[in-house]
Amino acid sequence: MAIKTYIGLLRGINVSGHHKIKMTELKQLFIELGFVNVTTYIQSGNVVFQTDLEEPDKIEQQILNGIQQTFGYKVQVLVLNKKSLETIFNSNPFLQKSDIDISKLHVTLLSNEPVYEGIQQINEMTTNQDDFEIVDKCIYLYCPNSYGNTKLNNNLFEKKLKVSATTRNWNTISKLVELSNL
Repeated sequence: MAIKTYIGLLRGINVSGHHKIKMTELKQLFIELGFVNVTTYIQSGNVVFQTDLEEPDKIEQQILNGIQQTFGYKVQVLVLNKKSLETIFNSNPFLQKSDIDISKLHVTLLSNEPVYEGIQQINEMTTNQDDFEIVDKCIYLYCPNSYGNTKLNNNLFEKKLKVSATTRNWNTISKLVELSNL
């Protein structure tokens, strides 16, 4: 089997002192799980790694089990293959607009396709300032007054769309694409 590059995105670690995991310990766990060429990026749980395993959902479960056994708690994990991450990167509709401040861009990655009724409810809540577009299992966000001040956050998306979600800023997405190409 050929070795493939994947990106693991953990939600809810190292936030406000909860679910602390040092990146050196997370990297070691991934190595112990049999993954190779493991690289972590910043403290929020971004891991680029390689494996000959083919099914992202089985890889996610392996990581979830490893974190629970090693650190004693459950976190959400989303695993993308390199091609999926590149598609997410290349599909950002806000990059087509000339007046966009890239530092205000975010991407919320969803575990499944969102439910239509939830999308309608979120549209009704959107202010003139914040904007979002859903493409497949991604929500591209533009938050000119910062992500910390928007109502369009993981909790809202999870509740209204009935999916798990994790958000990364555009700089992180860009860096993960770069790291997955090394």
